[in-house]
Amino acid sequence: MGRVVRSGVGRRWGRTVVIAVATMMAVASAVVAGTLLVASSEPFAHAFGKQRGAHLSAEYDPARASAAQLARTGQATGVTASAGPYPATTFRPVDPTGFRLPTLTLVGRPDPGGAVDRVDLTSGRWARAPGEVVLAASFEGPTIAVGTTLRASDAPNAPTLTVVGLAVSVSQTADAWTTPAQVNTLASEGNPVTRQMLYRFDSASTTEQVLADRRKLAAAVPPRALLGTRSWLDTQRAADQAAAATVPFVTAFGVLGIVMSVITVSSVISGAVGTSRRRIGILKAIGFTPREVVRAYLAQALLPASVGTALGVALGNLLAVPLLADTEEMYGAGPLAAAWWVSALVPAAALVIVGLAALAPALRAGRLRTVEAIALGRSPRPGRGQWAHRALGRLPLPRPVTYGLATPFTHPVRALATLLAVASGTVAATFAVGLTSSLTAIGTAQDPERRAAVTVTTTRAHQIAPPPPPPAGDSATSPSPSRGAAPNPTGLRAADPAKVRAALASRPGTDSYYGKAHTEVTVAGVPGSVQASLYEGDARSGSYEMLAGHWLTGPGQVVVPSRFLERTSTRIGDPVRVTHAGESARLRIVGESFDTSGDELEIHADLADFPSAEPDTFLIEVRPGVSADAYTREVAALVQPLGGDATTHTSPGQDGTVLLMSALAALLTLMLVCVAGLGVLDSALLDTRERVHDLGVCKAIGMSPRQTMLLVLTPVTALGTLGGLLGVPAGYALHHLVMPVMGHAVGTTLPPSILDVYGPLRLLLLGLSGTAIALLGALAPAGWAARTRTAAALRAE
Repeated sequence: MGRVVRSGVGRRWGRTVVIAVATMMAVASAVVAGTLLVASSEPFAHAFGKQRGAHLSAEYDPARASAAQLARTGQATGVTASAGPYPATTFRPVDPTGFRLPTLTLVGRPDPGGAVDRVDLTSGRWARAPGEVVLAASFEGPTIAVGTTLRASDAPNAPTLTVVGLAVSVSQTADAWTTPAQVNTLASEGNPVTRQMLYRFDSASTTEQVLADRRKLAAAVPPRALLGTRSWLDTQRAADQAAAATVPFVTAFGVLGIVMSVITVSSVISGAVGTSRRRIGILKAIGFTPREVVRAYLAQALLPASVGTALGVALGNLLAVPLLADTEEMYGAGPLAAAWWVSALVPAAALVIVGLAALAPALRAGRLRTVEAIALGRSPRPGRGQWAHRALGRLPLPRPVTYGLATPFTHPVRALATLLAVASGTVAATFAVGLTSSLTAIGTAQDPERRAAVTVTTTRAHQIAPPPPPPAGDSATSPSPSRGAAPNPTGLRAADPAKVRAALASRPGTDSYYGKAHTEVTVAGVPGSVQASLYEGDARSGSYEMLAGHWLTGPGQVVVPSRFLERTSTRIGDPVRVTHAGESARLRIVGESFDTSGDELEIHADLADFPSAEPDTFLIEVRPGVSADAYTREVAALVQPLGGDATTHTSPGQDGTVLLMSALAALLTLMLVCVAGLGVLDSALLDTRERVHDLGVCKAIGMSPRQTMLLVLTPVTALGTLGGLLGVPAGYALHHLVMPVMGHAVGTTLPPSILDVYGPLRLLLLGLSGTAIALLGALAPAGWAARTRTAAALRAE
């Protein structure tokens, strides 16, 4: 038995390689998908526990609470650990190219450790001297690395800071860290120093518990000393939603991998049985029982599959390393490792699937009668496919083409397996292209302000202050200074919006513009404050994608996200009362906006509904042929003396979630397409070797090598084209099935613009990908057939 198995595996090395490589690809893709799925299910919890993340980060006014008073808040009821107080401020540094970074929260800490929020240094060291700063690792890029020198602002006499390290804080308590003394040096009138305290509580697993803990802190300090807080539940919720979005498409690729593995293995073993009938008859003639024949052919499938499985586990874990690194960066997690049980369960399941796929052809081998198997050998059954040869022979096409087109009818099961393999590869390619296009469209739709060529603000970018902090009893999920600017109780000099409008109107390059105010409002029935964007002028160019209803067309209207409708039990057409700075307006909900920003609510209304509100931003489109950079410099020269500023928008690139999903989709698609190509290769190889005597006859009567290649490539080209025609609609349907499920995982539905990403040209190219897969898989057998000498082919069986 062992000799027969070894002989079968070694004698047909092509079949052995196909099974091994197909299994390796399927197992590797499954290991990558399973590892990422497990690793991304709770990376935040893993990192949060390792870093002893802060359940609540709080900002205090040092003028109202002393350092000793703040330190005593760590002894409040329910507090299990605390750190601080740390001096904090905000600044907007400028990189070596002159590009101004976003407004960053800067915290002074003597070291990265502590009882709470143990910051992980990813490179470099901690800041130990004046002029040194540590940045969040998310800012690392071509212009920012360890050793980079930044200017603290765009002011002429701004101090310089050297980046000495990059770090990750899972609690996102700051964007940059330096020495406590350096914070006081960088503080200014527009960016005063506050005090940051970090807390861990014995009970902080729900919003209600965090709110209760916040109230205890507010009661432990003088009135209005607590400026704002940030709950760890906000970051955790965003991480969980991002992980949940990966589940549907990883599952889709996993199912495709299983289907293609079954198709490939069953096709290969079925072909092996068909081309080894004489060998099977001889084995039975010398005493092999049907059961032993079945075991022999199962072993011939499982032996190379075992090698492929081992290689697939190693390859999958190797390929998962950079993806896990992306996951660590995206969630602020510590080092993530592949789950050992994934590497054990996937190969075991793969071998079971291979065994089941090979069982049917192996049983067929066991049922073959000895005399019939020896008499027929590898020749197809008499009469099979002759009708196709006769019918296609009447077509006005070259004989090698008609002969090749009739070949699939000689072995219909093998042709069907080839067709399904190509169709599955095309499904994977179509789905992957649609997935990455939709993810890119989602990223673009979530930042409509970047559609404008130029942005003008009424305050200098490095002096922007946030909205006032909420009262002590407000929601713990209210906006926090940790990701924006610090609370600022003092007023700021801002440009007069009327003068900014006049400056924009005076420039001949201005095509159109609209004003926008970013503020907070209260909505009847919604506890705490709600983020609001108030628009002045025609803001259609800055509108969000709409799920239902329409964008703002005038006063008295409001556009809200899906979560607002769910929380308030309202629907389009219902009225809501919105209050801003003591001014209330009764607005009608006219649209439901597409928003994936998590649980934070943001509504959109007309600025005219609140007379005291003024725009703080103007979004401008320039006329065709006008340079946005030159226009920005001209406008900046006009508005900067007024207290404003102007910037040009640049492409922001994709965020970590989109890049991670796109990379995984590309990797899995490449593997599945390779498996499809290997299936075509095996099928074409079997057909060519089975017809080698016929090819010898054709060569003897004058068929050229080029015509021989045409004869071999014609059937796979036809099957590949048909597989592409079947695979594109299936991939299209899979995309339209999976994407809404991914949207539901993050709490929203998807607008048509996110789903309708397939243009006619793209669909045509995807359809041709089936033909390309088939041709690439059959090129090697076709070349072998063209090179085979006539005499050698005629002597073959």
